[in-house]
Amino acid sequence: MAELKVWIDQDLCTGDGICVELQPGLFAMHDDGLAYVKEAGWSDIFNGAGGDPVYKMAEGTAAVPDSHLETTIEAAEECPGECIFLEIIE
Repeated sequence: MAELKVWIDQDLCTGDGICVELQPGLFAMHDDGLAYVKEAGWSDIFNGAGGDPVYKMAEGTAAVPDSHLETTIEAAEECPGECIFLEIIE
């Protein structure tokens, strides 16, 4: 069965955040102002200094759950930097 993977090329990312608005389950903005994909099974971890959420960013690609498929594709299509890439892994 084929699996969809997603990754972001940070060199192309404009930091607009449309991907996060459309699919916060897979994308997050980092301190550097760029969007990243989240690791599979991520969770919000609140640090002790102010309770700001800290996300574990994916290294490379992240699997797209079926429930996130439509909005992940929409995020890739709407991205002004054209930096979101989808790969079908068989």
